[in-house]
Amino acid sequence: MSKAILVARLLLGLIFTVFSLNYFFPFLPPPEMSESAAGLWGALAGSGYMVPVMKVIELAAGVFLLGGILVPLSLTLLAPIIVNIVLFHVFLDPAGMPVGILVLVLEVFLAWAYRDAFKGVLDPRAKPRE
Repeated sequence: MSKAILVARLLLGLIFTVFSLNYFFPFLPPPEMSESAAGLWGALAGSGYMVPVMKVIELAAGVFLLGGILVPLSLTLLAPIIVNIVLFHVFLDPAGMPVGILVLVLEVFLAWAYRDAFKGVLDPRAKPRE
């Protein structure tokens, strides 16, 4: 199982590292998108705020996953991004769904593998430290 966890961590880290670096230093051609998907992406990118922040978070989390450091934090930071990737492809660009499903499966698998790190977060009776 530890080899599967390592492969999943490295693959998820590589995906987010490569695609976030591609935003800052374009080396891959942009994907084809439906008109509605391109409109949303254009609006987010046009704001000058959302996409750069998202890509910095993706890059940091990807590098952390590749290095095997702060893995639970990285998974936590990537969770809302991955949910939005999947929903983006469900509603706006079904052609990209395989990558969305891949990152979702990797995220869920790794979250399960690191589930002990999330015990406090999932405790419904958590108390503050006195």
